[in-house]
Amino acid sequence: MLTIFTRYLVRELLSVFLVALFALTMVMIIQGIVTEAMRMNLGFGPMMRLIPFILPNALVFAVPGTILFSVCLVYGRMSADNEIIALKSMGIGPRMVMLPAFVLSFLLSLLTVWLIDVAYSWGYVEAQRVVVRSVEEIAYGMLRTQRSYSNQRFSIIVKGVEGRKLVRPIMTFQANGDVPGFTLTADDAELKSNIENSTLILLLNNSEIEANNGMQASFPGIVEREIPLSFASAKGDVVIGPSNYSIRQLPGEIERQERVIRSMEQSAAADFGFALATGDLGALHHNNWLAHQQNLEGAQRRLARLRLEPWRRWSTGFSCLCFVLVGTPLAIRMKSHDYMTTFSYCFLPTLLVYYPIFMMTLDRAKAGDWPPCLVWLPNIVMAVAGWWLIRNVERY
Repeated sequence: MLTIFTRYLVRELLSVFLVALFALTMVMIIQGIVTEAMRMNLGFGPMMRLIPFILPNALVFAVPGTILFSVCLVYGRMSADNEIIALKSMGIGPRMVMLPAFVLSFLLSLLTVWLIDVAYSWGYVEAQRVVVRSVEEIAYGMLRTQRSYSNQRFSIIVKGVEGRKLVRPIMTFQANGDVPGFTLTADDAELKSNIENSTLILLLNNSEIEANNGMQASFPGIVEREIPLSFASAKGDVVIGPSNYSIRQLPGEIERQERVIRSMEQSAAADFGFALATGDLGALHHNNWLAHQQNLEGAQRRLARLRLEPWRRWSTGFSCLCFVLVGTPLAIRMKSHDYMTTFSYCFLPTLLVYYPIFMMTLDRAKAGDWPPCLVWLPNIVMAVAGWWLIRNVERY
């Protein structure tokens, strides 16, 4: 009897979960793509190429809410139809009834941890690359509609766009290291992306260049120039931060960052000792050490974020289990066919308790003020509340 009932319950949970997950994931993917497309002026092609890379991130947010919705619907209906009471009369306690939901949410928590790892280390980086490689299409789209395209290092202003020809373009390049800024003008120009070499080719007709240092030159006829795609993209370079490493890469990055900090501390100590030994008291002035201090603090913050990432990903993934620990007994106690009301009451503790505590502990752990293990605090609070609710259901 118990095996038959367990199969029935798992089937009900999975059917609701999969349908709701598909619907919510599609909504989140469309929202994410439309937002990025409007912000970056992406065309249809780049939007479609973004889907595989946005999918893991959409699932990360959809899975916890969807499994909570599923247990609210299934267990709320069962309780309202007095199925829980009938099972208790047969000697099957509420804990055994809730066990399939707990096991399913535990497995989904492991899946969510993996999805977070994929979304952060692969999806985010590859989505950035899609935007960078679509710079030609983005630039032409903005030049046709606004007659200008710019980022922090590069800008184009045109009189008009005829097909792929840019009429009377003015291209401004900002200074980069020892290379001074300069302005290119031409009768007309064309942009071509070279994905294999990650460059943007500028085909300039009768062009002139004027550098900020006063140098000028003219180039009659067709002249070809190349610049990096990342330089011309509004996204800039594809940045790999502490949150963009996979869990397997994090131990190596933590060890590397610790070596960097030790090297910086040893260098500062050597400079300090040399200044004392030579009597150069001016070198010991606070302003001279401010750069050392800022660099060291930045390195320590990066180390704190690297150490935080594994704890953060595991705790975020296991929010599925914590939500179900609270939602399942609460749905049984409410005994309502109105699953949206039940879901609202179950989701309320996550809004009022889980997320505020999580954001507080996450911010403090990122700053290095609190140990990273404290990001599990909201999970523990939810688990304790769930344990109390389960005991209450078993008792009454």
